Amino acid sequence: MNFPLLNACLNGTAAVLLLVGFVAIKRGRRELHERLMYSAFATSAAFLACYLYYHFAIARGSPTKFNGQGLARAAYFALLGSHTLLAVVNLPMILRTIWLARRERWDAHRRLAKWTFPVWLYVSVTGVLVYVVLYHFNPLPTPAVGSGAQ
Repeated sequence: MNFPLLNACLNGTAAVLLLVGFVAIKRGRRELHERLMYSAFATSAAFLACYLYYHFAIARGSPTKFNGQGLARAAYFALLGSHTLLAVVNLPMILRTIWLARRERWDAHRRLAKWTFPVWLYVSVTGVLVYVVLYHFNPLPTPAVGSGAQ
């Protein structure tokens, strides 16, 4: 199974569900919004499970290396770093936002969701971008000088 592609698809699906859920709540479709947000959460949870399984059971902690240099390398690591940091920060925000909705604490839910939604959307979209850059725009490694490679 191609776990990196699966993970990118799960991230992309979560992003679409988040956007459609946002439109639903703006149109007053609260029940549809709720179903879409739970679906986005389940999709993101499936991503996390697949991501952890891939990195610990299959890749065994050896990530695919980005071989770009200069500005491309800096841009990739800025993308990866912001994605990773915000993913870690976002998980408790998502859990709290859902908890507030379950408790019907709508004012607190809305206040936190205004922060949770854009961060969650950013993490989902940048997850797809990290995949695209790493697996489709990653240059071949440059052979070491004196390695005998031509």
